[in-house]
Amino acid sequence: MEEKKTEGNLLSQLASMMDRFTGDKVILLIAMFLMLISVISVFSSTPRLANDTGSDRTTIMLDQLKIVALGFGVIFLFYFFGRVNFYRKISMLGFVSSFLVLSVLVLNLNLGFIRAGEINGARRILIVLGKQIHIYEWVKLFMVMYLGWALDTYKNGSYKWAEILADRFPRLAFLSRDGWQKILYIYLPIAMVTLMVSMGSNSSALFIGAIMILMVMVGGLDFKDIAWVAGVLVLAFGLMFASYKAGILKDSRLGTLVSRITNDDDVTMQQLLSSKRESLEWRKAKGKLDQPVGAQLAIKEGGAFGKGIGNSTQKYQVPVIFGDYMFSFIVEETGLWGAFILIILYFSLFARGSLVAKECEHYYDKMIVTGLTILVTGQAFMHMAVNVHLPFVPQTGQTLPLVSHGTNAFIVFAFIFGILLSISKDAYENMKRRQEEAPPIIETSDWTQDTTA
Repeated sequence: MEEKKTEGNLLSQLASMMDRFTGDKVILLIAMFLMLISVISVFSSTPRLANDTGSDRTTIMLDQLKIVALGFGVIFLFYFFGRVNFYRKISMLGFVSSFLVLSVLVLNLNLGFIRAGEINGARRILIVLGKQIHIYEWVKLFMVMYLGWALDTYKNGSYKWAEILADRFPRLAFLSRDGWQKILYIYLPIAMVTLMVSMGSNSSALFIGAIMILMVMVGGLDFKDIAWVAGVLVLAFGLMFASYKAGILKDSRLGTLVSRITNDDDVTMQQLLSSKRESLEWRKAKGKLDQPVGAQLAIKEGGAFGKGIGNSTQKYQVPVIFGDYMFSFIVEETGLWGAFILIILYFSLFARGSLVAKECEHYYDKMIVTGLTILVTGQAFMHMAVNVHLPFVPQTGQTLPLVSHGTNAFIVFAFIFGILLSISKDAYENMKRRQEEAPPIIETSDWTQDTTA
């Protein structure tokens, strides 16, 4: 009896806490489910990582639990203390912050406490006080926040610096024109960040650029302007591709991007079969096939119902199945049901984010919620597309939000969910106020007269 009372009290306390939670409960539950899936999946998918690092899966799971706890702390910190005015102020610095950190990578700077670092021969991380920071994950967040501010400021016609320069310097009077303001504050930052990211990862640049352009489209700017920016980016990548084909950029990352887009596994397989076993050519070919082919095998072997938790075999073959190929791993162990649950969770996030954006009172709030929702769901479905080897999708590493193993991406998405819940709280209050102010469908006096008659 005492145990039942204790369980009843605990459940009632949890129910009371959820009832007092004024943010979007569905978004909170989605985050909790994804984090729970993360802990289970990381524990089951990391025997190869444990062997490579001389650790064990229990230690790796405990580390993931610490990251999850930190993520929860970040989410609730933003929920309780985050304010839209604060987000607006830091959003102004999003492009400047992105430009500065990307400059350290592009210029290969070493500033002592911070320096550029390499992964697989490409500069895509920063070493900050000895810690690795996967900077592209943060640039995604910075630029979505910045574009939310830029689109809102353009809509309100309050680009102060452009107006100040135009007033003080007659030769810069053109900066006060509508078109030039869009170029300076919206399109130029998109183009610059995309091209700077492409120096270290062309596939990441395509993804980040697509997210930013999609956000601008949703923001309601003229389609011809958006097409112009997209055309400039396509032209830039086209020139780079032509230079690569001509042999000018032979040693650049473009070769990797081309091979990932074309998914030319047949050529690699022929190289593997025709090379002497354990030779350099054989090892290179095998390394290229381990991940994409192993991911496809995991999905095929998973079937409809999966092999069961802990029974995956591809986790011993695919080097980073716990990160870039987490979806394949989950399908192998849980089957199509696991895939269906993940798809429903991310689709639900997209639906709730759209609903929260609709209920927001201010344009800035709407754009931030919309942009962050597109970022999370876009990356989730990009990850799935890579895992199923969808044609013309670059075979590049994009983690599954709040599920894949890793610190940087996990914390960035915790920031995102915290901001979404914080703004959803304001949206909920706005909706509640509008409901209270709305007139009743049937006036009380009319109803009283009808009943008394």
